[in-house]
Amino acid sequence: MRDRFDGVQLFVEVVEAGGFARAGERLSLTRSAVGKAIARLEERLGVQLFQRTTRSQNLTEDGQQYYERCLRAIEELRAAEAMLEDGRREVVGKLRVTLPTLFGRYCVAPILRAYARQHPRLELELNFSDRQVDLIAEGFDLAVRNGPPGNGSALRARRLVNQRKVLCASPAYLARKGEPRSLEDFVHHDLLPYWRNEHGMAWQLPDATDALVTIQPTSRLRFDDLEVIADTAADGMGLAWLPYWLIRERLRRGVLVEVWGHRPTAVMECYAVWPAAQYLPLRSRLAIDTLAAELPKCLDD
Repeated sequence: MRDRFDGVQLFVEVVEAGGFARAGERLSLTRSAVGKAIARLEERLGVQLFQRTTRSQNLTEDGQQYYERCLRAIEELRAAEAMLEDGRREVVGKLRVTLPTLFGRYCVAPILRAYARQHPRLELELNFSDRQVDLIAEGFDLAVRNGPPGNGSALRARRLVNQRKVLCASPAYLARKGEPRSLEDFVHHDLLPYWRNEHGMAWQLPDATDALVTIQPTSRLRFDDLEVIADTAADGMGLAWLPYWLIRERLRRGVLVEVWGHRPTAVMECYAVWPAAQYLPLRSRLAIDTLAAELPKCLDD
C-alpha cells in the first residue's frame, strides 16, 4: 500500500514550487533526484504528468487532474494533523515565516524567538525579504506584511498593529533650510523617499486643513533601505518619512527631530497573512495570537 503513495507529496511540492529545481531546494534534494522520483511516479501511473522543456515543467491535462485530487487528499491529512495537535495542545512541527527585512529584524523576530523558546518542539524558520513572497508557491506557513494584505481568495489575513509614520529631519538640516510650513514648501526641500523597482513610495501628509493627502516625493537620492534613509536624514541631507519604531532612539538622542508632530500622522497597517485552509495548525494560530499581543508593546514608547 505504501508504494502506491510514493512520490505523491513530492509531486505536489513540484507543482506548488513551480519546477523540479525549486522543489529540490525546498526539500534539500537535487534537481536530478526530484526528476527521477517524478519519472518513477509517471511510470507507475502509466501517464505523463509533466510536459518537460529545457527550462520548465508544465502540467499535462492528466497531471492537472491528478494534482487536484492529490491536493485535496493532502489537505485532509494536514487538517487531521492540525486536529491532533489541537487535542495535545502542544506546539510541534515546522513553522516557516517570511518577514520584511528591518521590521522583521527589529520587531517581529524577537517575539518569534521567544515563542520558539517557549515551545521546544517547534522548528522555526524565518526568511527576511522586502519582496512580495508567494506563500503557497514558496511553501511558507505565515507572512508578516506591511500595508494592505490584498484580497486573494487563497489567503487569509489578520491585522496585527498600526505603525505610526513620522516626518523628520536633523536639527542641522532644519537650521539650514527651515521647517516647511505647508506641502507647497516641499519644492524648496531635499526629500529622501524609499525607492524600489524604479518608483518612490508615496508619502501621506496633512494639508492646510489637516486632511491627509498623498504626495509623490522626488529626489536625487534614492535608497531601497529604510535604515540608510534614516542615517542620511541624520546626516542633515533631507526630510524623511519613516516608521516611528525605526527612528525612536534617534529622536530620543536628538539626532533627528519630528516635523509637524502636532499635526495628524498617517499609519501603516501590519498584517499576518497565511494560506487559506480548513484548519490552521496550532503552531500558526498561537504564533499569530502572540504577534497580535506583543507587537503593539514593541511599538509603544
